[in-house]
Amino acid sequence: MAKKSLVVVESPTKVKTIQKYLDSSFIVRASMGHVRDLPKSKLGVDEKKGFKPDYRVLPAKKKVLDDLKKAAEKVDALYIATDPDREGEAIGWHLAQELGVPKAKTHRIMFNEITERAVKAAFLHPGKIDIKKVDAQQARRVLDRLVGYKLSPLLWEKIRRGLSAGRVQSVAVRLITEREREIQAFVATEYWSLHARLKGKNPPDFTATLREVKGEKASLPSEAETFKVMTGLHGATWRVKSVTRGERRRNPAAPFITSTLQQEASRKLHFTAKKTMMLAQQLYEGIELGSEGAVGLITYMRTDAVRVAREAQDEARTWITGRLGREYLPGSAPTYKAKKSAQEAHEAIRPSAVEREPKALTRFLSKDQLALYRLIWERFLASQMLPAVYDTVSADIEAGRCLFRAQGSTLKFAGFMAVYVESREESETTPEEEQESVVPPLTEGEILKLLALDPKQHFTQPPPRFTEASLVKTLEEQGIGRPSTYAQILSTIQDREYVRREKGTLFPTELGMQVNDMLVPYFPEVMDVEFTAQLEESLDKIEEGDADWVKTVEAFHKQFVKDLKRAGKGMDNFKGGVDTGQPCPDCGKPLVEKWGRFGKFLACSSYPECKYTKDLGGREKPADEPTEESCPTCGKPMVIKHGRFGKFIACSGYPECKTTKPVTLGIACAEAGCEGQLVERRSRRGKTFYACSKYPDCKFVAWARPILEPCPTCGAPFLTERVAKGGKRTRTCIRGECGYRAEVVPSVA
Repeated sequence: MAKKSLVVVESPTKVKTIQKYLDSSFIVRASMGHVRDLPKSKLGVDEKKGFKPDYRVLPAKKKVLDDLKKAAEKVDALYIATDPDREGEAIGWHLAQELGVPKAKTHRIMFNEITERAVKAAFLHPGKIDIKKVDAQQARRVLDRLVGYKLSPLLWEKIRRGLSAGRVQSVAVRLITEREREIQAFVATEYWSLHARLKGKNPPDFTATLREVKGEKASLPSEAETFKVMTGLHGATWRVKSVTRGERRRNPAAPFITSTLQQEASRKLHFTAKKTMMLAQQLYEGIELGSEGAVGLITYMRTDAVRVAREAQDEARTWITGRLGREYLPGSAPTYKAKKSAQEAHEAIRPSAVEREPKALTRFLSKDQLALYRLIWERFLASQMLPAVYDTVSADIEAGRCLFRAQGSTLKFAGFMAVYVESREESETTPEEEQESVVPPLTEGEILKLLALDPKQHFTQPPPRFTEASLVKTLEEQGIGRPSTYAQILSTIQDREYVRREKGTLFPTELGMQVNDMLVPYFPEVMDVEFTAQLEESLDKIEEGDADWVKTVEAFHKQFVKDLKRAGKGMDNFKGGVDTGQPCPDCGKPLVEKWGRFGKFLACSSYPECKYTKDLGGREKPADEPTEESCPTCGKPMVIKHGRFGKFIACSGYPECKTTKPVTLGIACAEAGCEGQLVERRSRRGKTFYACSKYPDCKFVAWARPILEPCPTCGAPFLTERVAKGGKRTRTCIRGECGYRAEVVPSVA
């Protein structure tokens, strides 16, 4: 009888992609993610016995695990093929523990891309589960459980039930809160600039900006000072003092890592980090490409390494030479420097095959999948090309006691920009880049004609609020979190309503600021950016074998317990209410300020005898959000509004124009033949439900929130998700006859 091997991956999509690369002696099955975790009902960590975790099989995974055990009984070898990171290593370790296959017959295989070449190569060189990686993940899980399960009850006691705190998320909320306070405290300072419109012997006319007055750097703090300088220029001769010509190079950006992919997808495609990672996961695990079957289109998307395989560099060089010409190709393939903590065994995010151009995949990918694939494909190719080259000119121009400067540049060689140009936050753009213009041929000593003087008033600007892109960048720069956690951090702080997102910008809510202000004084380590970064470095050391995970947790826990005791005694109690000094208008007893489900409110201190309350508007009403649509009736911009029955799109010309339409979830209706999209609505009793935009022609309704994730059992286009009061999330197939149902296990950052 031929020997059989069981290969266990995390998702059913991978099963389909990998199985076709292996012969019939391999049985590929999916674990559907984690099969064991700490129990939800209790701490699950024995603080007196070396922080031993009490792992339990997840109820929703019992059947999956039972099926895997049956398959494992009939094979000669087990291959763990979970994702190539700490989380994947931990999932693989749990599987190995449960499946009971002897260690000698249990192998660990990893691949950065799900292609025939990578999969077959992995099976030629199997390894063993890396217990150091597992320990690093256990340390993270235990630390997060200790903080989450001990801080949250404190918030329930002091503010209101249902609140929660997290080790990394709380630091992210602090960054956003402190930025908001900087903005609130900011006092704008006036300043002016002065620009001269000039004409030389050769066209075109050009602009020069005041740089010096009497040999000192120009300072124009007010309109009066500016006009004083302008008066002094009356009748002055404008003469070219010097002309400097040169060359400027703009280098391509490195190929994507997780953080830069999330940042660029946010800026260019307006995707949230969560959406970016969901789409990247789909591209990595495999997309059906007609007769080719399921193919993994990109390398693993959770990485902080910029390393690129030699084979991929060679593919890129072949494409660049054939399509653009050898003049775009550097003499040798470029290399990029990774940060100190990067996992160099990993690769950057790149297409698994350069030859698969985005335009050739249009009919196989959704609009969003294609947009993200194109971004990854173009960025990778650009990273393997020569820099762009600009001819630059800088001319200093004397006028009286003033010195003006004109700067210009023209693109001489497009280089990598022939394929891709990296976007930037507005705050990252330099004045020189903003003011690039054409300066005509000028000669030293040339007399110029003044056409006009243009004074401009400016005000210093406060630091910008965070976007998802800039927050991810800051988290990465500060060493907070890791590639696998950025999207989860952003989702969690918004789901908990500590932060809200409007027009792509992150604002702390009043609740978020309140929780932050209560935690910072009592938990200086948990809430400290530098300490959190040092803890991340400790986790890296555990993975490298340079630190013990139990001792790392113990060192943190010792101080954390002291802080908890101090906070329990000293932290203000908002749950009981804070005296306002105002009398109740109904009974005259003192009014107190409390926190409720919908924010702050006033209540009578004699409750329940007196039931007087008054809302203080703790939950901010979202502002209208602009869309890219124009009103089909009057042509004015359409905006997203928040009404009694949920979000809807309306004409900004209201009340003169009353055109409206629903906001879709971006999920197609499940009814056969229907071309509608699902929209969120509210019933007259305030209950949220989801219906087809084609109502009343289509009467499809779902009472649980649709999630754009195909059913792993029957392939239905989406699942629905219910959230219980305790935060438990359960996903169910939209097709009742399918019966798929699974609990969502959060990956706590």
